[in-house]
Amino acid sequence: MYPQTTLHNFHIVNLSPWPIATAFSAFSMLLGLVQFMHNYIFGFFFFSFWLILCIFISILWFRDIVREATYEGKHTRIVQKGLRFGMILFIVSEIMLFFAFFWAYFHSSFNPTPEIGVLWPPLSIVTVNPWLIPLLNTILLLISGSTLTWSHTAIVGGFRVETVTGLILTIVYAIFFTGFQVYEYIKASFHISDGVFGSTFYMLTGLHGFHVILGTILLSVTLYRVLSNHFTQERHIGFECAAWYWHFVDVVWIFLFLAIYVYGGR
Repeated sequence: MYPQTTLHNFHIVNLSPWPIATAFSAFSMLLGLVQFMHNYIFGFFFFSFWLILCIFISILWFRDIVREATYEGKHTRIVQKGLRFGMILFIVSEIMLFFAFFWAYFHSSFNPTPEIGVLWPPLSIVTVNPWLIPLLNTILLLISGSTLTWSHTAIVGGFRVETVTGLILTIVYAIFFTGFQVYEYIKASFHISDGVFGSTFYMLTGLHGFHVILGTILLSVTLYRVLSNHFTQERHIGFECAAWYWHFVDVVWIFLFLAIYVYGGR
């Protein structure tokens, strides 16, 4: 193995067991999920076990990355630029994922088959009123985007109290959003097995809800790092990436609200 050189600004990562361990645990978690969906006896146990292990390994991996960035100074300007491009590419891949399910939704809505009454939404579906919980959740996400922008502006300006306050408000709004989403699922009169409308509705809103939960975790970690003085006015790449991800979640929800609730409602 060649010794690490300091003649360049790039970060030559050290050997780490976490990437292969994360990949193996994620694959095993998927197998457990498939077993659970097919009613195998220990399917839920295997899924839960590998899920917890995957989360634990990811925490250890991220801990090493934070240490490299904060205490070892390995995230130079060139490395930060690469990290920003990596986050942008990740968000683009997420856009493609949502695009696929939006395609399925609009394909079914523009060409309703005789099996669903040549009507969208199908006659048997009582849709969710878009002007109640969905509208409230839209307002919550828009406000959370504003408070996060306020927090980001504050960290650039060196205002610590405003940075922390904006992050806390954003996390609170995100938790309320998730709570209202769960309540909507409980009260909905149709399920994911109710034809193409039910499957596309829950797939899109559920996938977005998963991204909201993931974004909430990212923002919570960001808040912890702000309180631990990991960021400065000039160096806060972790904050920026979390903020980009959350704004992406906001934008996707606006499309969801207009397409699924307004256009797909009665």
